[in-house]
Amino acid sequence: MHSQQDFHSIFQNGSTWLRADFHLHTNADKEFKYTAEDNAYVSKYIAGLKKANIQLGAITNHNKFDHDEFKILRKKARKEDIFLLPGVELSLNDGANGIHTLIVFSEEWIENGIDYITPFISGMFIGRAEIQYQSENGRSDKNILQVVEELEKTSKDYFIIFAHVEQKSGLWYEMSGGKIGDIASDRYSTLRERTLAFQKVRTFDEKQKVKQWLNNWYPAEVEGSDCKSVNDIGKGQASYIKLGAFSFDSVKFALKDYHNRIHTTPSKHTHSHIKKIHFEGGMLSGKDLLLSPELNTLIGIRGSGKSSLLEVLRYALEIPFGKKAGDIKYKEKLVGFTMGSGGKIEIDAVDRYGAPYVIRRIWKEKSSEVLINSELQAGISIRETVIHKPIYFGQKDLSSTGEGFEKDLVEKLVGSKLDGVRQRIATQKSKVTEAIKQYSKATSIDEQIADHTALQQDTTHRLKLYNNYGIKEKLQKQLDFENDLKKVSQGIEFSNSFISDLQKFVTTHEEQLNSILDYTSKHNQPFFKNFFANYKYLVNKLDQIKSLLNECVTGHDSLEKYHTKFIQIKSGMLEEFSETKRKIGEELKVNGIPNITSDDFITLQKKFDLTKERLSALEKQQKQQNSVEQKLIQELATLNSLWHEEFMLINTELNKIEETSDTLSISSKYKEDKQKFLEHIKTIFKGSGIRESTYKKITNNYQDFIAIFKDFKNAKKLFGSNPDQLTNLFMDNLEQLLTYQVPNEFIIKYRGKELENHSLGQRASALILFVLSQRDNDVVIIDQPEDDLDNQTIYEDVIKLIRQMKKNVQFIFATHNPNIPVLGDAEQVHACAYDEQQFSIVSGSVDNSSTQKTIVDIMEGGEEAFNRRKEIYQIWKP
Repeated sequence: MHSQQDFHSIFQNGSTWLRADFHLHTNADKEFKYTAEDNAYVSKYIAGLKKANIQLGAITNHNKFDHDEFKILRKKARKEDIFLLPGVELSLNDGANGIHTLIVFSEEWIENGIDYITPFISGMFIGRAEIQYQSENGRSDKNILQVVEELEKTSKDYFIIFAHVEQKSGLWYEMSGGKIGDIASDRYSTLRERTLAFQKVRTFDEKQKVKQWLNNWYPAEVEGSDCKSVNDIGKGQASYIKLGAFSFDSVKFALKDYHNRIHTTPSKHTHSHIKKIHFEGGMLSGKDLLLSPELNTLIGIRGSGKSSLLEVLRYALEIPFGKKAGDIKYKEKLVGFTMGSGGKIEIDAVDRYGAPYVIRRIWKEKSSEVLINSELQAGISIRETVIHKPIYFGQKDLSSTGEGFEKDLVEKLVGSKLDGVRQRIATQKSKVTEAIKQYSKATSIDEQIADHTALQQDTTHRLKLYNNYGIKEKLQKQLDFENDLKKVSQGIEFSNSFISDLQKFVTTHEEQLNSILDYTSKHNQPFFKNFFANYKYLVNKLDQIKSLLNECVTGHDSLEKYHTKFIQIKSGMLEEFSETKRKIGEELKVNGIPNITSDDFITLQKKFDLTKERLSALEKQQKQQNSVEQKLIQELATLNSLWHEEFMLINTELNKIEETSDTLSISSKYKEDKQKFLEHIKTIFKGSGIRESTYKKITNNYQDFIAIFKDFKNAKKLFGSNPDQLTNLFMDNLEQLLTYQVPNEFIIKYRGKELENHSLGQRASALILFVLSQRDNDVVIIDQPEDDLDNQTIYEDVIKLIRQMKKNVQFIFATHNPNIPVLGDAEQVHACAYDEQQFSIVSGSVDNSSTQKTIVDIMEGGEEAFNRRKEIYQIWKP
């Protein structure tokens, strides 16, 4: 889907870094030495460029331009993805030795096969034959100002590079001693405008002097090999230029924007990014979308499918909607419509270490898949490992600032950075919940003791009646046997529990201990030999434990036999016990007491013994009650500390925004969302009839429920006319209350005023700056961020921030505003169109003339944006 005009594969992902040589000589130059076969010259020259990895060159022979040779070299070079520009190294009548000046010409100078360059050069040497000046020592009679004047008369475009400035015949050398400062005067203004580079700058101190003499006017620094043979091509230091198309204009613009577009080494991207999106099925079936690691813009009229592309991308990357996102159902339907039934999207991505991945998702499948070398990989996090923390804002997400928007925005931007502390918070909540359960049990102990004491007293009283008739003494033997059996059963139970726990212990650790014995070290075999010798001692101890366990099992089996034997002994006493009961019954009958039976006494005695045991256990628990409450307080303190840690992490991230923006600030307040606090307490106690005024007193005086719990005695004074009711409700809902985190409050200010007090456009401006100020999101996807932005904000704030950040962030914007791709200097522009069920995309860098025409044709204000582009970077230069 790349532009047809620019067929070069090197630009398939938009603008890229290329090595440039701005000072090339060829066989047409008298100083150039070539001795091989003439018919091999062109191939050998292009091979020399390829060997040096040069993909942009300026042919600048001494005072000469050979049109026929240039055409042949350029045609051959284009086949190898090398772009050659026509030029000349002109020696001017300035300084003691003349100044060598590289003039690079636009296509107009050789348009329609007509050579306008040679006549211009001849005009610089009026009255002299070519043989007299077409050499390194040839020197024009005209000075630099006169040459520029003649160039301007042609009305054709060009730019100037001063060659080897520090050497003989170089500008700095020939105009030393401060004379170069003349160039800072008004009469040299056209020269300054046309001069785009100094070649072969080497001395830092000299450079600083020149800057001072020129009043800080200073162009790009470039390199050129000044080759005198094929073997010299690319010799010396290198220059790299960032281009998105092979054209004079793109080179000229890159030199003007040299802070971003000219480097001594090719810029490498260390952030994760998407390289290609492939679609199968649906309205995009069979299409590939190739992306730059930097600024990508999707343009097109409304309804051209831009939003559809971004929504499908969000779906594949599994980026969730924000809680305040608008039109969620519509966006979900849009994904389904775009992908179609069974439709599939595949994303070629690169992680932060340069490793390639494929992310694949089919419509309606639960999740995306990650592949490495075509093999499915389980457990790889798309938004951490592959694409580091991508962030997405759909259409109107930035401008729809309703209640809770600030919190939702902060969550979207910094939430992923809180994963660690939030996992610890979740774990701590579980500990608090367990402590609450223990505390709730402990708080009911007093009541249980009272109940069991009353039961014991009642049972004691009833047993006295039986004791009056001597029944206990007569049945004591049976009671003793019952107690004996109970103890035997307890022994069996304790033994079984001990063996069971020991078996679990052995099973758990045996596999772990043995798991490393098969390990073989590549470099530390002697060390591991001794290590394992000692380690096996520990493993052997486990075998001894297993042996003891077997003995324990055998011992338990013996106990089971004793248990059975005692049951048999007790069974043998049944007749005796029955006889005793019959005698007691007859005696009671004789004495006229028919309502007392031996069985009732035994049941009552068992109840008494059980109550006594339970009371003893409860009294022990009562002694531990203070420690249980203290444990809960400690767990709550830890939870509170983690909430505060989370808040401080958020604060740290928000402070970074203040550091990068003069117009935007965001403040945060710990547990200050009182409205949410109030809503929560009303929800928990809904239907209780408690007045809202009571709740407001509580929430105004305390930060959260933990603070209330810790100060419960005083807090109860705020519980209204019936404090016991709210006390009971509080204790009944302890878990829900004490684990509730009162939200932090966030206030976004733009230009010193709270966001909610600004107009819609100003709010959107502030929020996009907020989003772009983040430094930890490798991919930022925004659908039509400019809908509510004014152009002034885009000029002054947004575009500058994008240009500053895009080296380290991949931006993917859908936009109607031409200023974003044009002034943002988009590395890749995708022009989208959708008509009669057909979806098409034409792609290219903003350097590409075809892309530029498309922007002007379909985007209102496109031509104005390109005009402003010619001026704006001069204003923005650091």
